[in-house]
Amino acid sequence: MAENDDLSFWEHLDVLRSLIFKIIIVGGLCALLAFCCKDLLFKVILAPKDCDFITYQILKVEPFRIDLINTGLTEQFLVHMKAALFFGILCASPYIIYQLYKFIAPALYDSERKYSMRIIGSAYGMFFVGVLVNYFLIFPLTVRFLGTYSVSSNVRNMLTIQSYMDTLLMMSLVFGLVFEIPVISWLLALMGVLKHAWMKRYRRHAFVVIVIIAAVITPTSDVFTLFIVTLPIWLLYEFSILIVKATEHQKREKTSLEM
Repeated sequence: MAENDDLSFWEHLDVLRSLIFKIIIVGGLCALLAFCCKDLLFKVILAPKDCDFITYQILKVEPFRIDLINTGLTEQFLVHMKAALFFGILCASPYIIYQLYKFIAPALYDSERKYSMRIIGSAYGMFFVGVLVNYFLIFPLTVRFLGTYSVSSNVRNMLTIQSYMDTLLMMSLVFGLVFEIPVISWLLALMGVLKHAWMKRYRRHAFVVIVIIAAVITPTSDVFTLFIVTLPIWLLYEFSILIVKATEHQKREKTSLEM
């Protein structure tokens, strides 16, 4: 498409159809590979429920035991398919993003291409950082708290594999999106919508909002887990202030050079 910028509307649709077909094929192959590697796939997925997980060893958590059960005839198979699809899309995401960028790049100016590459790369990297922070820190602590919490010694926890999987995927997506805060702040600063002075002035208000957001996305009620969730979001906010300040400085220097 980069060689043919003057395509008709229907030719653009043909290119888009071919692009979607390629993405589906690559994503499907990655998902199929993940589906076939069942033992390795679920060794990674189920690791946070075991007391020998690296996070618990670092924090020196007391030994505990969490057992998962299956309550539906097709539940394990559906969980297997869902996990394979998620990891397939995750593995194919570099190719998907590259193909989408190739499709829209001819319609952009050179300066827009430069910024779009930085935006896409930053957003992609921060999303993965958020997923990893959730997997290695937030989700293990959540699983341990909920999996071992009991209102009475007469009540035994019986967690389903479906519940475990849904919570892992949901929290991974949420934290992947939360870690886009610096990228969004940078974009708003480029457009002149956000100022670092405003962010510093309303820092206390932002902290209250962050605590509320952390309380909403945290499925536990203990203060420690709430703190663990709040801390990275607050650090992202502080990091965003630095990014916005640096962006404003670059814009001022560029304006002075042009004058």
